[in-house]
Amino acid sequence: MIGSSQPGPPALDIIRSGTRLRPVPLVPQIRLHQASDPISLWQRIELAVARTGLDPPFWAFAWAGGQALARYLLDHPERVKDRQVTDVASGSGLVAIAAARAGAAAVTAYDTDPLAVAAIGINAAANGVTVGAVCADVLDRDGPPAPGTGLVLAGDAFYERDLAAKVMRFLERSHARGAAVLAGDCGRAYLPRDLLTPLASYDVPGLGALEDTDIKRTTIWAPRHGLDNGSRAGPGDRGYQGLRATPASVGTSGAPPAWPASGRHSGQRTRPGVTNSRPSKNRPI
Repeated sequence: MIGSSQPGPPALDIIRSGTRLRPVPLVPQIRLHQASDPISLWQRIELAVARTGLDPPFWAFAWAGGQALARYLLDHPERVKDRQVTDVASGSGLVAIAAARAGAAAVTAYDTDPLAVAAIGINAAANGVTVGAVCADVLDRDGPPAPGTGLVLAGDAFYERDLAAKVMRFLERSHARGAAVLAGDCGRAYLPRDLLTPLASYDVPGLGALEDTDIKRTTIWAPRHGLDNGSRAGPGDRGYQGLRATPASVGTSGAPPAWPASGRHSGQRTRPGVTNSRPSKNRPI
């Protein structure tokens, strides 16, 4: 649903005609509506709605960070069981669906792309689970996630500087108010490693259409102990600037996806040779 309404026929038609329901490589028990080629789907969407400059269809692909985080949740259901879960930058809804299958009490998935929100609903139904899909920019809100949230998830959300900073501020607020936090990332450009602790790593296969290699080593991260122990200013305190994600904290793993930077909306894409990034959404989550 988008907000409180069901996705309309145009969104359903775009998703069903431009994708195929297939198992996710690292999480084959979950099936998603996935596209084989990002650029052709992008073109089809713009033709269907008679508009250009739309967001890339990130919802039509199972990105490495989301696959690894979904695998981790299914392997460690004790992290999820009976908790209220918030999934930010949800895209296809893969991580949210995994949380629901792992025993979450309730799952809410957020994205600002209406097609992504429609895809989350369709994918959740295909997997026999219930996920609340909300079209909203939850990251720009000053407060924490919804009351009662026990776990906040973010898969593959550190590929842009501004987005990474917003995500980390949201994760910090959530963690400070008692929610557990988990992120999946393959070493994108603005992953703040110095603020996180690795929990597990997976070799995610089947990424040749999106990345520079078919297999990506991808890590599950949690906030370091003491991140919110009161030793420094926090949200709402004078002088607080939030967590900063900078390229200086990047490791050497990861590489750019194979989304061309020329020929279509080049301003929205990663330039050739820029490492550890996705094409730019130029929008919040």
